[in-house]
Amino acid sequence: MRYIILISALLLGLSSCQTEKDTTFLVSKDAVGKLERISLARDIEIIYENDSIVKDSTVINTSNNSKKIKVFEKGGKHLLTLTPSSDSIPTIENIRIEDKRYVTEKGIGLLSTFKDIKDNYTIRKVITSMNNVVILLKDSDVYFTISKEELPSSLRYASSVNIEAVQIPDDAKIKYMMVAWE
Repeated sequence: MRYIILISALLLGLSSCQTEKDTTFLVSKDAVGKLERISLARDIEIIYENDSIVKDSTVINTSNNSKKIKVFEKGGKHLLTLTPSSDSIPTIENIRIEDKRYVTEKGIGLLSTFKDIKDNYTIRKVITSMNNVVILLKDSDVYFTISKEELPSSLRYASSVNIEAVQIPDDAKIKYMMVAWE
């Protein structure tokens, strides 16, 4: 009888244990890895205390904060480029994902293709620029840039053509992955 109670207690204990998901390189609605939507720009050194922070010293805004903040792993790998807001208490407004290990909750990252994006997200809008197309997602702060070099030659060199999602090849590679928090 004691064995049955002991085994039952162990099974109950094991079933209630939850494995915590590693979010170090996860891009979610309110976080990019360790960085949260509510994080203040002044706290970047604390958030990334084990990493290296490089601030753009050439462009200083009126609140005496650097315009761009680059986050590197101690080994030198570029993780993120952050742009603080111009508020009186700046938060992070834009994040450029530099490291291929960062992925969304649906597994999309810099190693993904346009097909991966359209299979996992609803595309809200495609913005055409001189050298790139920007893919905006519905209900997400994440957006992707694809170089026009990934497009058919008929679309590559036409500057006035508005490119639509159906015109982008499935195997088009992602050039930039960005997060815009406003």
